[in-house]
Amino acid sequence: MAYTTDKLAVITGAGSGIGRALAMQLNEQGCKLLISDISEQGLEETVQSLSRQDVLVQSHILDVADKSAFQAWAKAISDEHGKVDIVINNAGVATAAPVEESEYEDIEWLMGINFWGVVYGTREFLPLLRQSHQGHLVNISSVFGMIGIPTQSAYNASKFAVRGYTEALRQEMADSNVHVCCVHPGGIKTNIVKNARMTNNDMTRDEAVDNFNSLANTTADCAAAQIIKAIEKRKKRLLIGRDAKYISIISRLFPVNYTRFLPGLGDVGHSSK
Repeated sequence: MAYTTDKLAVITGAGSGIGRALAMQLNEQGCKLLISDISEQGLEETVQSLSRQDVLVQSHILDVADKSAFQAWAKAISDEHGKVDIVINNAGVATAAPVEESEYEDIEWLMGINFWGVVYGTREFLPLLRQSHQGHLVNISSVFGMIGIPTQSAYNASKFAVRGYTEALRQEMADSNVHVCCVHPGGIKTNIVKNARMTNNDMTRDEAVDNFNSLANTTADCAAAQIIKAIEKRKKRLLIGRDAKYISIISRLFPVNYTRFLPGLGDVGHSSK
């Protein structure tokens, strides 16, 4: 029996990418699911892709940047289930623009999803995780939460924020029943770049997607499997992919001049979704 069998897991951004892969693998292990996404079509496709129809799955259309909507979802879960065992704040988006060309609207949109969505998911579900025998909170940052990259200032800011927020919380929860993990994926093969808001005259969207795909060496399925293993092993920090491990080392050895050792980066951010 898998560690997650019969547990109750919440996943945001479950309509595609890592979120969908997590839902599929957890369902296969017999984990009950409460999944959300802003895309009704994507969420329905995820539900249809689940192999075990005998295991509970409840889907909910949710904009994670909407605090009131998030609170209503969490309250409905609390009223029906009383607790949850696993929360994975996975929903994320990307932008690509030099600082001087970036639009306030795009920055606010990204921060609302990438950072505030994590804050809402953490705050609203912590009381329900405390009701579990062993709760697990997983927040998805990025390798771009460890280094800054040109055209990725907003994305960098959101993922650095997730990292700091999660690491502080992990220390606060050290003596509790809630395990906290911050995940830093490297290049993951998802649609995050295809769906990004871009203001970059040096590269078309198709070129950006091709560039990203050439750097993304890890599948969503592989990333999901590592996250599930990190939950079981109670890991505090998870680096996904050889690129993430390399960037972690380089950024610590060369905190100012790491860009000299990272050719090819800088046009579109790595995936967190």
